[in-house]
Amino acid sequence: MCFCCSKFSMPEAYKPAPVGNYEQASLCRIPGLCLKLFLLELNDVAIFIFRFAGMGNLIKVLTRDIDHNAAHFFLDFENAQPTESEKEIYNQVNVVLKDAEGILEDLQSYRGAGHEIREAIQHPADEKLQEKAWGAVVPLVGKLKKFYEFSQRLEAALRGLLGALTSTPYSPTQHLEREQALAKQFAEILHFTLRFDELKMTNPAIQNDFSYYRRTLSRMRINNVPAEGENEVNNELANRMSLFYAEATPMLKTLSDATTKFVSENKNLPIENTTDCLSTMASVCRVMLETPEYRSRFTNEETVSFCLRVMVGVIILYDHVHPVGAFAKTSKIDMKGCIKVLKDQPPNSVEGLLNALRYTTKHLNDETTSKQIKSMLQ
Repeated sequence: MCFCCSKFSMPEAYKPAPVGNYEQASLCRIPGLCLKLFLLELNDVAIFIFRFAGMGNLIKVLTRDIDHNAAHFFLDFENAQPTESEKEIYNQVNVVLKDAEGILEDLQSYRGAGHEIREAIQHPADEKLQEKAWGAVVPLVGKLKKFYEFSQRLEAALRGLLGALTSTPYSPTQHLEREQALAKQFAEILHFTLRFDELKMTNPAIQNDFSYYRRTLSRMRINNVPAEGENEVNNELANRMSLFYAEATPMLKTLSDATTKFVSENKNLPIENTTDCLSTMASVCRVMLETPEYRSRFTNEETVSFCLRVMVGVIILYDHVHPVGAFAKTSKIDMKGCIKVLKDQPPNSVEGLLNALRYTTKHLNDETTSKQIKSMLQ
């Protein structure tokens, strides 16, 4: 309806023409003053909405519907193959991802040198026990160095993917739908990140071993004792590794910092391109999980847990890099829908993911988070 027609008092001749079951009607008798509507069987409710809803609300409704439908496509996490235009970035990222499973296996089998360290601390004068503890710790620190260096490679891979998935002129939704092989790699990075951080959080030996290594190394330097392994992890690297392992979720922190750095270094790129890429990925995962038509296309049972983990990973990442986070009313992620999808799964299979949302997000306890969402995560 023409805004002037209802906003101001006008002569009868200029007031809106009656609208009913017409094939064509113009709501304003002033030519060109408002758009013509082509109506078929226009019912009274539609007339009421159009005449009395503010134009801003109408646009908001239409935009919301567009956003909602944007995530309604199937992202083939199982079989996506790179197109010619994707291959350069895809091959670069693939070099990194092919080592991811080995990193997780090494972390899962990491047992630590707790026994040897305790013996050495309890018997400080026993040189053999000191040597035994040092001999046990040095190769373990070599593993920790490998994990840290992999995080740096993963950071570079993520930034390459973000560059490809947020570039103009395509929207994040168009990128994810068109470049599914890159979207799959992005998902694999998120999947790896959550698995790595879960394993790290449940293994206190990592920080204990590294702390003992640094203390012993410092003591050896003071006493001018040559230290085997010092060349492998020098003091500067040890400082950076110490900061990395001090984080509860070190890989997530790496991805969060990488994403923030990507945004700051690409000032010509709207920040929404990056955050919308994250929110769209979360929405795609949620829609695929709650839509039987899409879910039935998974041929591997593991794809469901992969999809759940990716959804949670991208929510956490979004919550860390977006100014107001994932839980605010203005967030583009349907948090209630995502939590419901998680709670619809067998409890034992998703408790770790729910805990990740409870304890590793940044804005859950903000005042802007609704009581309903807080209650759902209690």
